[in-house]
Amino acid sequence: MTSTAQKRVMFLTGTRADFGKLKPLIRALGSDERFDVHVFITGMHMLRRYGYTCLEVEKSGFRNLHKYINQNLNDAMDHVLSKTISGLSDYVREVKPDLMVIHGDRVEALAAASVGAFNNILTAHIEGGEVSGTIDESVRHAVTKLSHVHFVAHDAAKRRLIQLGELDESVYVIGSPDIDVMESSELPLIEQVRAQYEISFADHAVVLFHPVTTEVADLERQTRCMVDQLLQSGLNYVVIYPNNDTGSELIFREYARLENNPRFRIFPSMRFESFLTLLKHARFIIGNSSAGIREAPHFGTPTINLGSRQKRRAVAKSIIDTSIADGEIAKAINMVKDTRYEPEQLFGLGDSAGRFHQALQSQQFWDTQLQKHFVDQ
Repeated sequence: MTSTAQKRVMFLTGTRADFGKLKPLIRALGSDERFDVHVFITGMHMLRRYGYTCLEVEKSGFRNLHKYINQNLNDAMDHVLSKTISGLSDYVREVKPDLMVIHGDRVEALAAASVGAFNNILTAHIEGGEVSGTIDESVRHAVTKLSHVHFVAHDAAKRRLIQLGELDESVYVIGSPDIDVMESSELPLIEQVRAQYEISFADHAVVLFHPVTTEVADLERQTRCMVDQLLQSGLNYVVIYPNNDTGSELIFREYARLENNPRFRIFPSMRFESFLTLLKHARFIIGNSSAGIREAPHFGTPTINLGSRQKRRAVAKSIIDTSIADGEIAKAINMVKDTRYEPEQLFGLGDSAGRFHQALQSQQFWDTQLQKHFVDQ
């Protein structure tokens, strides 16, 4: 950076998952006096049903935090979008960031990208160019088209952004920031996690199942089928609540069958580092979370990937794609419950924060044009 003026950078976080990925990036800039870092906290962080995880953001020691309630439990996703746009628009007019950093494919990211585009604020999108099998993919690509610069996890993601008409020089391949955490010394020991969360069993699998918004009509059957097979397997499970997309109530209704069962521990949320330790030591992860696609293979933990939500997202020997049917799920559990795989480094080597920090030190980055043009191939 040739300019000596401090750059004000605002990060938006709406979920336990995106904060885990943004935290290394926030920390990298927060330790550099050339950057004035702000964090806008909203979304599931502000809902007590999901663990009120804004407290985890506050415990991280970052400064300039702003909390905003953008929803209640009964809001539809389009209502959440409009509320987030309204609150964030007021905030950026007050704070006047030089850069907004957003992550992924949640409705809060779409809101932030819209605010950035309409207010001529340079906007950086983390982990665009991914593919999946639900509304998330449409949201993710829409965020790409509204954002000005892109920090992607791998070369395939960059190629997809180029296909979407983005400038080659606007796309930076840095890997997935959560790998930074996975490769760091920050992860607690499994004994510490079990003690903190009162997990009494010595071995476990992880359950993380989200609603697919385009398949809500079938979601009750899907969840009932999965829960039936978990109960019949005779194994121990740590169950994490789903996200709050349309249909989550149907999942909660089925999870009620697991309450007071000594083989199950159910949590609204969990500290990201603690979750990673549980995943690292799990017999397998079952569900349709991106954690089974991105983080689990890095540890060599088997993944039973149910249904269409992560369709086409990644290929690894440890990922078993399974239809949501009794016999298929039972077969997959028996296949992987005593299996371990060689770790695969699909999403970087753990140096994402350094690559991100380096990019923001270049004048080329800050000279990015806010007027976008489609690049024909």
